[in-house]
Amino acid sequence: MPRAKGGFKTRRRHKRQLKLASGFVGGRKLYRQARSTLEKGLTYAYRDRKAKKRDFRALWIARINALTREHGLSYSRFISGLKKAGVELDRKQLALLAKERDGLFMELVRTAKNALSQAAA
Repeated sequence: MPRAKGGFKTRRRHKRQLKLASGFVGGRKLYRQARSTLEKGLTYAYRDRKAKKRDFRALWIARINALTREHGLSYSRFISGLKKAGVELDRKQLALLAKERDGLFMELVRTAKNALSQAAA
């Protein structure tokens, strides 16, 4: 009985991975190099999908903080004031308002300041 070496299935698996590695630089047309590079790339992709969320949240916080400080309030006091005032906007929406609708954002800053002053009194 002849020895079975995989043939069709192995070739199909190799072609699938080489197709995913198309566009890679260097000797990535070779299966071994393509496979190891692909594994590394997929690992980075998984990790960075999580990191992207952290990065954007940090960016939004930085934008909000910059504008609230211009109006005489720190970021933490601003968020605290909004919570006390019952405003339920997430940081993404607040950053968008800070960037595009300055007047509306100033109104939110005033609301936060009023809520903080009422809580202190």
